[in-house]
Amino acid sequence: MHVSTASIASFSLNPAGLDGRAFARPRAISFYEPETEIYAQGELAGALYRIEYGAVRIFRLLTDGRRQVVAFYVAGETFGFEARTMRSFFAESIVPTGLTTIAIEEKGRGSSELMALALESMVRAQEHLLVVGKQSALEKVAVFLVDLYERQGEDGTIDLLMTRTDIGDYLGMTIETVSRSFSKLRCMGVIRLRSARAIEVLDVTKLRLMSE
Repeated sequence: MHVSTASIASFSLNPAGLDGRAFARPRAISFYEPETEIYAQGELAGALYRIEYGAVRIFRLLTDGRRQVVAFYVAGETFGFEARTMRSFFAESIVPTGLTTIAIEEKGRGSSELMALALESMVRAQEHLLVVGKQSALEKVAVFLVDLYERQGEDGTIDLLMTRTDIGDYLGMTIETVSRSFSKLRCMGVIRLRSARAIEVLDVTKLRLMSE
């Protein structure tokens, strides 16, 4: 596992920071190999991260040693917001990932932007509860795919950067059940598995209905 940095000058980033908002100052891009820790639970918080490419999982380790994935972030999204001064979760790269570290400027600036990030984080947590609260495995996978489709499926294809194990740890399912659910959706003509990491959505209306 390896982390390296490069000059921000070779990348096209908005100098105002997040989505044109001026409360943050972009820094150099850090490059993370797959399965590399970005930060750990219990560390001091204080920076946000924007994903330039790749994907990140947010998780915690339970007392029995099991892993509970609580969120995935993909290119163009920002993570790392904390309500407390200490990190509540671990963050790891899933695939080769480039991150821009964004330091919050002096106290009192950007409060509206921070509030927006807090609300986004809260909504993502609520959506996760919605997913794991579904009765059937097929419904859980449908909600998960609809969410990814809305975030990155403009061309009808979902880049499934996370593994089946990651998805199982996020949905509260075994890897076997995740795989069976994908197979059922394929047999129903809802999706096409282009590869282990790419899904084409053939019937987004049906997928949405299954997720409701």
